[in-house]
Amino acid sequence: MKKTDLLSKTSQALAAFLLCLTLAVSSGAFAAEAKADSAKKAVQEQQIPEKVNINKANAEELAQVLTGVGLKKAEAIVSWRKANGKFENLEQLAEVKGIGLATVNKNRKKLVL
Repeated sequence: MKKTDLLSKTSQALAAFLLCLTLAVSSGAFAAEAKADSAKKAVQEQQIPEKVNINKANAEELAQVLTGVGLKKAEAIVSWRKANGKFENLEQLAEVKGIGLATVNKNRKKLVL
């Protein structure tokens, strides 16, 4: 066998090996990306209620559903409810420290008595 033929076959074998290696690495990357997408979708599919009853919900539920209401404000809602009884109307929610009418209006479609 000629030296040039041997070099040519070696080059072809090396090219084939590199191609296989590239494909293997790429498929692993695609698999990892698919797995990440799947995990992301599972988190998004967790049921977050669209509405919350402000006379029954705990602080965690309130904070999860209401826009602009974190755990601290949600705890204030629960404390107000314990001290004053049930909310009679949605506007009464604005009496809670840290909750204004703007927050009530922003969440009006999510609030239930």
